[in-house]
Amino acid sequence: MSLSDTPREMRLDPEIKLFVDTVQAAYGQYPNFGDRPFPEMRAIAEIVRAPWREGGPVMVSIQDAQVPTSEGDVLVRIHNPSEGGPKPALIYLHGGGWTFFSLNTHDRVMREYAGGADMVVVGVDYSLSPEVKFPVALNQVVGVVEWLREHGADYGIDVDQLAICGDSCGANMSVSAALMLRDKGQGDALKGMVLNYGFFDDDATRESYDLYGQDGEILSRAELQSFWVNYLADPADAANPLVLPLHADLHDLPPALFAVPECDPLYDESVVMTDLLVKAGVPAEMITYKGATHSFLEAVSVAQVSRQAFADASRWLNSVLKRQT
Repeated sequence: MSLSDTPREMRLDPEIKLFVDTVQAAYGQYPNFGDRPFPEMRAIAEIVRAPWREGGPVMVSIQDAQVPTSEGDVLVRIHNPSEGGPKPALIYLHGGGWTFFSLNTHDRVMREYAGGADMVVVGVDYSLSPEVKFPVALNQVVGVVEWLREHGADYGIDVDQLAICGDSCGANMSVSAALMLRDKGQGDALKGMVLNYGFFDDDATRESYDLYGQDGEILSRAELQSFWVNYLADPADAANPLVLPLHADLHDLPPALFAVPECDPLYDESVVMTDLLVKAGVPAEMITYKGATHSFLEAVSVAQVSRQAFADASRWLNSVLKRQT
């Protein structure tokens, strides 16, 4: 029996299936979700995701700050897990197709990284599409990195030890921010990239889309294509390698760790992206999480595979930053 013929219940890790089914049932309480105005859809998404941010590591401090960027002020949330310092910092970019989610929906994800690696985690509340278009959010992210290099010490951060991390579209912007910084002569700004189930291309014909991107999955082909429409000011922007970093010149980027769920429509492009980075001379490693789906890190309260992914990333980050914890 081929993988495509395998029943969904047999493909998914049982704990991940519980997460997916619970999330899908919660969205099902809001008929015609996709036809509602964006502010209403975002409010619903906050409600649906709220239970999954509960629990997890406790921080010694959580501070908000407004960061000036070329695209206006941006809110950042700074999670410090312990006394002492200065500590390395992980800049975190939440997913949601540039359209949904927030610092609140990904609060536990950020705290898991902070507690697991004993690092400061800085979440970026970048502006959402379609109200703003490329490259607004990306410019905001780069502005936050530059601000942290100048002001991070005021928040207990070792400004010479910054890494970046994102899930889904956040992984896309993580790579693109590293590309921008490199080309601005700041290639040493970031020491590592953790890239969780990212989309790096707009090719929806890959096999993993057919296997895991059907309607009814936690992330569908149609939803992914709508995200591109929301993000781009003009379809011609898709030719920009800062939009599709899989097509960029990838030399001299920071080391990368890919956390890739097996049952994700974006699986194949993570495989390609990892290979391209290695060919460009960038240290890159991909870990596949069997039975996991897109967004599986949010299931950390119920799924061992999610806890394993955080542990793997914590070890990798401390290795890249040459720390002993």
